[in-house]
Amino acid sequence: MNIEKYRPLLAKAIKLFWETRDSQRNAETGRQIKEAGNRRAVTGGKQLDGLLQLLYIVAVDVGIPSDCIYIKGNRLPGFFRPTKNWDMLIISPTRKLVAVIELKSQVGSFGNNFNNRTEEALGSATDLWTAYRDKAFPNQNAPWLGYLMVIEKSQRSTSKIKIDEPFFPVFKEFKNTSYIDRYQLLCEKLMLERLYTQCCLIWVTNDHQFGDVARELSVEAFLYSFIGHLSGQLHEFKNNI
Repeated sequence: MNIEKYRPLLAKAIKLFWETRDSQRNAETGRQIKEAGNRRAVTGGKQLDGLLQLLYIVAVDVGIPSDCIYIKGNRLPGFFRPTKNWDMLIISPTRKLVAVIELKSQVGSFGNNFNNRTEEALGSATDLWTAYRDKAFPNQNAPWLGYLMVIEKSQRSTSKIKIDEPFFPVFKEFKNTSYIDRYQLLCEKLMLERLYTQCCLIWVTNDHQFGDVARELSVEAFLYSFIGHLSGQLHEFKNNI
């Protein structure tokens, strides 16, 4: 499948990301801007709807029936908590969990929120795979688990950050890194440890420019992995195609 045809949809999704974010911030005043605005800038919410739509279209193009793709009310059982709401699920007519996707974004507030994003990514994946081990999703192979992160490219996110090492030295790969570098390391290690099947890290600027932080974390790599898995699972949907 030629994924270049999705490039205009990706550009549209990034434009929607900024327009929605700006609209949300303009709608809030005083304390709400400080509290809700910053929180929304981190978690994304409707800001990432364009990317969800892109992934939905890709799945349909592969041959997944639209009624097997879920982008609302996507709660799955967990092991350490009752449920977790994911951004996209693909579930076969026989109730097999085929794919799970989490989307996140961060604009500003890098120092306050990088550790939170790291803990969320680790915790969500660990919770899902432990629940899978204990048969929360019975009679099936492992689902495809994707993590897509959008991060603002700015002076604050690309500048090197001093690391406090009061007792023990940090791993050398973290030294002389920016926040974008750290997100790259996070995504690479999430894949190395097989917590996520594929991660994607996209940099964006407020003039709607965007790009891949690293080739192995590119939109192309993410989509090809997603498409490959879905193509291999089409037999699970044969009664609906």
